[in-house]
Amino acid sequence: MKKEGGIAQLFDDIPEKEEEKDSAELSKEEDHEADTDDSVWSKDELEAISSLFERRMPQKPMKPAKDRPLPLPLPHKVRPLEIPTPKRHVRLAVSSRSSFSDQVRKNPEVLVGIAREIAALPPDADVSEVLDTWAKFLRKGSLSMTIRELGHMGLPERALQTLCWAQKQQGLGLLPDDRILASTVEVLARFGQLKIEAEMEEYLNSASRVVIEAMAKGFIKAGNLNRARKILLLAKHNKRILDTSIHAKLILEAGKTPDGYMLASALLDELGEREDFDLKSQDCTAIMKVCIRLGKFEAVESLFNWFKQSGRSPTVVMYTTVIYSRYCNKKYREALVLVWEMEELNCLLDLPAYRVVIRLCVALNDLARAVRYFSRLKEAGFAPTYEIYRDMIKAYAASGRLAKCRQVICYYKKLYSQ
Repeated sequence: MKKEGGIAQLFDDIPEKEEEKDSAELSKEEDHEADTDDSVWSKDELEAISSLFERRMPQKPMKPAKDRPLPLPLPHKVRPLEIPTPKRHVRLAVSSRSSFSDQVRKNPEVLVGIAREIAALPPDADVSEVLDTWAKFLRKGSLSMTIRELGHMGLPERALQTLCWAQKQQGLGLLPDDRILASTVEVLARFGQLKIEAEMEEYLNSASRVVIEAMAKGFIKAGNLNRARKILLLAKHNKRILDTSIHAKLILEAGKTPDGYMLASALLDELGEREDFDLKSQDCTAIMKVCIRLGKFEAVESLFNWFKQSGRSPTVVMYTTVIYSRYCNKKYREALVLVWEMEELNCLLDLPAYRVVIRLCVALNDLARAVRYFSRLKEAGFAPTYEIYRDMIKAYAASGRLAKCRQVICYYKKLYSQ
């Protein structure tokens, strides 16, 4: 039993001795690592680190607080869904704070209503029966719209009577006013009742530019181009500069018939010599069309280049006009360049533009391109015209596709026989 107990005690002492040995070796390794570790901070390093924490960190200056305005209310949340307010309602709401006379003299509905009341008078009645009731509300320039409306109704005598009534109202201060006088002169010139043949030169010397231009417009609308031309010549002789739109309107009217081609050509030369050359987009396009009839294709190119250099973007109508000009001049490749330019600008083509482009493709014997534009035309919702069907039949016939020609002809007959 003593031997057994001694052996058991011997085995119990072995772990304790091994543990003491392991702990001694571990402590030696830690001491060795402590001696060889370079990451241990020295006293100077500790002081430097601690001084960093003691120093006050620099702070950015505080920006003054800004009071932001409240956001504007969103229209779709404030106003219920409804039809957009017409402009005339806005105009009436703004003018509600003004006097009644100001509302009358600026309100087109009231001024046109006065013209209708005058038109409803018996033939032997005088316009004073209507105008006397509105006299206290009228101001300078009010009756110009009434006189123009009487001209639209075909009543030049009533327009002249209205001007005479305004001349008698000395206390109202309606005259002198170039707007009323210009409206009356234009109406009388349009209906051929302006009798100033002998005194025209003397009258033009004393009249204002607005009145002279109104007279020329009236003669142009009446188709009296010789009188309108005489006004331009007298104005040029007296060094009176009129607006270029007068030249444009006269050129457009003269270019409608072959009898006026010579006059239109002379007016084009005069317009090109002006230093203050300026035209609106519509006037420029209208003059281009006249130049095509006259065969002046170089003038079309000059107008087109001038319009682009002025910083404005040509419209689809202007592009179509220039393409048709180059087509008539048999410059098909140059015309196709403009078509590519329109495609790059993502211009939406209208029916006349499709007609001109398809005709150009037929002239180039480009059947594939013509078919593509024909398909685009129908996809855009346009109905092909007789000229477009005729050009497509020519294109198929030139390519030898006679079966396709018969198909288009049958489709056209079936479509227009209904």
